[in-house]
Amino acid sequence: MTLFEKAKKVLDILRKKYPNAKTALNFKTPLELLIATILSAQCTDERVNKTTLSLFKRYRKAQDYAGADLKELEGCISSINFFRNKAKNIHACCKKIVDEFGGKVPDTLEQLVTLPGVGRKTANIVLGYAFGKDAIAVDTHVKRVSNRIGLAAYDNPDKIEEDLCEIIPQKRWTKATNLLIMHGRNTCVAKRPKCGICGVKKYCDYFNNLANT
Repeated sequence: MTLFEKAKKVLDILRKKYPNAKTALNFKTPLELLIATILSAQCTDERVNKTTLSLFKRYRKAQDYAGADLKELEGCISSINFFRNKAKNIHACCKKIVDEFGGKVPDTLEQLVTLPGVGRKTANIVLGYAFGKDAIAVDTHVKRVSNRIGLAAYDNPDKIEEDLCEIIPQKRWTKATNLLIMHGRNTCVAKRPKCGICGVKKYCDYFNNLANT
């Protein structure tokens, strides 16, 4: 079986299991998703959603964040892990959006990754969910699941993204991100993966290696 065939079978199974898979972050605009994704690093989506509920009412435009008092912004997100550094990134990120992109979140990967605090993962999340573009975002779940199943074999998220993009049809990239994240959260968890109830275990290198030891 080729990696292309394996990826198709795995994603087809996961699509049936998680037909409504989507990002867990609450947002209405590209800017809101950008801010929420920056906040979500090493923090739960649930905590981020609780924080952004009031944050998004206080700051509505990139200009609002760019002109905000940094201490005040820190206070608004103080329940988030590493809130000081994230406040600094959000402030700088929005200032660049205002100064260089007319106050609008850019819609290309090349432009997004020039923003402070924005790497490929964050950029691809914004592209896929806010702009409806085909993009694979490699977070900790996608990395773990891809490596365990055998769709990729790297620690570097950029290399994993590259491999997945080669074996998954482009039109499925964003959906594939959702499905792999859902599988990582619910079944292929970091500690003690639930292989017994896993619907894709027959295609999984990790499970088959365990079964043969």
